[in-house]
Amino acid sequence: MTSPSPNDREKVVSKLPGGLQQDLKIRTAQHRVDIQHAVEAGIAAWQGLGSNLAPVDTAGARSFSTWLPEGQWEKFRAHCAARGVSLIQGLSQSVALWLERNPAPTVQRPVIPRRIIVCNQKGGVGKTAITAGTGEALAEDPNQLYPVRISKHFAAVLAGADGTAPDSAEADSALNYEDLPGLGLRVLLVDFDPQGHLTKQLGQQPLPIEDDSLTKYMAGEGKGDIRDLIVAIEEERFGDRLHLLPACTDAFLLDVKLSGVRAREAALERAMAVVEADYDVLIVDCPPSLGLSMDAAVYYGRRRPEEATGNSGALVVVQAEDSSADAYDLLTTQIEDLRDDMQLELDYLGIVVNHYDARRGYIATSSLENWMDIKDPRVVGVIADLKEQKEAVRVKRPLLAYAPRCDQSVGMRALAREIS
Repeated sequence: MTSPSPNDREKVVSKLPGGLQQDLKIRTAQHRVDIQHAVEAGIAAWQGLGSNLAPVDTAGARSFSTWLPEGQWEKFRAHCAARGVSLIQGLSQSVALWLERNPAPTVQRPVIPRRIIVCNQKGGVGKTAITAGTGEALAEDPNQLYPVRISKHFAAVLAGADGTAPDSAEADSALNYEDLPGLGLRVLLVDFDPQGHLTKQLGQQPLPIEDDSLTKYMAGEGKGDIRDLIVAIEEERFGDRLHLLPACTDAFLLDVKLSGVRAREAALERAMAVVEADYDVLIVDCPPSLGLSMDAAVYYGRRRPEEATGNSGALVVVQAEDSSADAYDLLTTQIEDLRDDMQLELDYLGIVVNHYDARRGYIATSSLENWMDIKDPRVVGVIADLKEQKEAVRVKRPLLAYAPRCDQSVGMRALAREIS
């Protein structure tokens, strides 16, 4: 993190090994402190030591500047001279000491695994892209930095004050980006849609119809361990934290199978119970349906006893056009009926306006305004309609690995943090 210098600080320029600079940038972001305050604390700690530290390899040190309290740098120079070390060596030891005393924080994991159902009974709104992108953003490496959109007014900026899209320079300056550590959560993406778009987009094959599948486990017909069906998404930035339960075309028969199952609303929960402890977040890509499978998904996303509000729930994906509004009304009616009939506590995690492009004119901009006017659930993300998502699908790679700095990836990271 960086911040303007206050009046009681002075700019100092020296050199620091590139590795230490990178570690300092990451660690200060993890602890949410400014680099200048970390260096100040490191120098103060180094000056208070009773003996010299082991030398730091300063070969290839690069220019480094920061802001320190007035007078600290001159005192530091004197300490370096008294200890017989160079200024660069002293600064390197000070930064290394701060890093040692401020280790990387552990990933904050939910007490109860989060269950997010990504839904809308209308097809083509991009539920699959939002499912994948949110999961990818939640699973990124906590020891690396990634650009995140941090503006609280993203929708207003995207729409433009006069209903037109701002140019790229205006958008970049208004949106504000910050490099933040990955969230480092263990994520399972569940392809609950018989069309299998999530499975195919991530470069995986649907499960053979003659073998075990999620449908068979929900119908009580599974023979092996459901964990054997899960595959890892092998990209370095996700480590072994991002997994997928692939789809199978037998899911087209799910509603028929569920009609004969006891306590069918709990069928998805029964099937997933054995894997929940392995993950922090389970994200379900729901089919465009209002049938029994959707009832099971809603039940799975309900708030459980002793679970915090907003830990789990429904993430509704829409577009900035009229048919999405009609579909949204149908979906929320079904959810409210289930809430009343079964006395469920289901939280809405928010609305995501996907495939947004203000250049489409009044329908897009006025629809976005209408979505923004809904306060419960509120809009938690606006994802632009850009080419990178389509390209990632074509090459069958996760968007955040294919184009990690594109606006869609930056928006997905903001969305993941907004609902965390």
